[in-house]
Amino acid sequence: MTLDELWFLADRATQRAERAYHRLRERDGDCLEFTRQRVVSRRRFETLAERIRATGAPYGAHSVVHRESGELLLVRHEGVDMWVLPGGGVDGDESFRETARRELGEEAGVEVTYEGLAMLTRVELLHGDYRTWGVLPVFAARAETVEPTVSDPDEEISEARWFADLPADTRDREELLAWRAEAL
Repeated sequence: MTLDELWFLADRATQRAERAYHRLRERDGDCLEFTRQRVVSRRRFETLAERIRATGAPYGAHSVVHRESGELLLVRHEGVDMWVLPGGGVDGDESFRETARRELGEEAGVEVTYEGLAMLTRVELLHGDYRTWGVLPVFAARAETVEPTVSDPDEEISEARWFADLPADTRDREELLAWRAEAL
């Protein structure tokens, strides 16, 4: 990919992200918003910009699942060696909510009732002079069943567990604690 093609890709990705952001805000209303910045390699920038151009999201959609007790469901992602929210990439023409539901089923196997958008993060990607951004929607869900079962076809998730106190190695720990303090 030439430099001009990379700029064009970044521009198209940004346009798609803006449409996705506005659609999520119009549809799901108020939620916590965050911004995260990532400096990435050229190859990673191209990969993530392509995902954003296709869907608006570099990392798909996720679910923050809670029980009445306030416990949150996390999954152990072996690729990043951290506890994370269940979620992943958009397949085909799925909506973000459909993606979140499918990924939750694969990674934790619990039944939930979705309550709306919990968090919306603007993920800014940088490589040299190139910039783009995408959305990371996280949907709030109340657990209907509580016994997690992992059946991840990608074999990235090794365990799913409920936590009252989030482990120190929880990705986006501060954002999750802020959401729980406000929502539960």
